Amino acid sequence: MEKGKKESGAETADLDVGTPAVPTVNWDDSHMTTSYANVVNAASTREEVTLFFGTNQTWNPVGAKEFNVRLSDRIVLSPFAAKRLWTLLGVILKEYEKRFGTLQIEAAKSSGAAGDTSTSSAKSA
Repeated sequence: MEKGKKESGAETADLDVGTPAVPTVNWDDSHMTTSYANVVNAASTREEVTLFFGTNQTWNPVGAKEFNVRLSDRIVLSPFAAKRLWTLLGVILKEYEKRFGTLQIEAAKSSGAAGDTSTSSAKSA
């Protein structure tokens, strides 16, 4: 063997160099909190996507001209994280509908209505 070169056959014999290693994710829930929301809205700029979560405080929504929503949480995501969330939610909802039936969502009559899940009209930067 030449000076300065190592015998590496034994070291790499157990490695599958054709398949990339998948890292293990360790979920740390020691600081996790839980919130409930029945209303969600979103806004975005070029750099971030913001999700707003809250609960409808209107006691009798039939015939109500206004809805009072108490916002409880704001989550700010990078566009890449938002896209991953969108993909993940699509998979979860597809499974849900397969088990429990199709979810019907009424179209919001005006922007910002309670339960409106459309993106608000925030301008991109």
